[in-house]
Amino acid sequence: MSAFTPETWPFSLDLLPDEAHIVGGSVRDRLLHRQSAYLDLDFVLPQDAVKTASMIARSCDAGFVVLDQARQIARVVFEQMTVDFAQQQGDSLEADLRRRDFTVNAIAYHPHSQTLVDPLEGKADIASKTIRMVSYENLAADPLRLMRAYRQAAQLGFTLSPATQSAINQLSPHLAAISIERVRQELDALLSVPAGTDQLTPILHSQLLQFCLPHFNASNIEQIAAIDQATERLTKDLPAYAKRLRGWLKPVPAGFYRSWIKVTKLSRLIGQDGATAEADLATLKYSRTEAQIALTLVQLQPEIEMMHREPLSQAQQFFLFKAAGESFPAVSLLGLAQGVSMMVLQPMIKRFLDPNDPIAHPQVLITGRALIKRLGMKPGPEIGNLLKAVELAQASGEISDQEEAIAWVKQLKPYEFKP
Repeated sequence: MSAFTPETWPFSLDLLPDEAHIVGGSVRDRLLHRQSAYLDLDFVLPQDAVKTASMIARSCDAGFVVLDQARQIARVVFEQMTVDFAQQQGDSLEADLRRRDFTVNAIAYHPHSQTLVDPLEGKADIASKTIRMVSYENLAADPLRLMRAYRQAAQLGFTLSPATQSAINQLSPHLAAISIERVRQELDALLSVPAGTDQLTPILHSQLLQFCLPHFNASNIEQIAAIDQATERLTKDLPAYAKRLRGWLKPVPAGFYRSWIKVTKLSRLIGQDGATAEADLATLKYSRTEAQIALTLVQLQPEIEMMHREPLSQAQQFFLFKAAGESFPAVSLLGLAQGVSMMVLQPMIKRFLDPNDPIAHPQVLITGRALIKRLGMKPGPEIGNLLKAVELAQASGEISDQEEAIAWVKQLKPYEFKP
């Protein structure tokens, strides 16, 4: 399907009023020859936007939802396409386009006549790969557009015009008034693509994120660039593992940016002690899972530094894997980015990828309840101490199942057990 070829749409062009125009990113992307398996179209109509959307949904047995009754915005959902209908803002299409963020997004396409409406010369800015604000006032009206400028520059491979960059520098304090969830979404988008790293330097210079990332500095950007380089190295040497790094614990809904690569980069932007890191992640309102993984990467920094000097012993690996859990891919990526040798990391990666490996995926050999039942011990601090001792013996390979654990505990002194 294509924004410019109505014959590929799941509804007939005849259902659209003649005044309907496609606007925004789908027009820009079509001019850039960017293709997507799932098409999003945004139509603007001078009147009856919700009514038109409802009629098309009924005619095509598609999903329908009113997104904003006051502003007359509705959505029709097809299997491979989402179509939004919005009431024109202003007394003309050109007035509507002049309310938008950047010139490249202020181009309209009239599907009935197959013509473009480009009053702000957005097509020329697409040709020159430039993100240019429509106006200073438009950026001030929605400060999230300050972050969106960098995100779109990264995704499109564009650069910001000098006037746009200057306006962002002036307006940067206003971003703090935007909900942190929306700011975080734009940050996540930047951290999810290598091109986003280049945009972090101008973001830092404009002090755009200091209100929520007070520890963000030039060193962080260097570390994030090293993560991009480490990802490239893994893509070349261990492509299947690199593909895993681009994934997550579970399927990610459309519009969300979650991956081991992103969370590894995130861990470089927050404070590097536990309490500060927790506070930064709480400010950004990350999910408990993402926050815990980013915090784990901060806490495992001493172990990563230890790997610089020499390979970890079996026992040290045991406890590293235990601390990392499912987030080991992020640990390995961070280690490689910080200079840990592939000769050290690759055997550990092999362990992690083997679900039966007793070091990377250890089983709990015995519980406190089993000690009490099997050995007649009384509840108390001795139980916890013994469990830690059992775990150390397991880590060093002395024991590998419950019966060996029981026998090993029995030989310890000065503990006494009932017959």
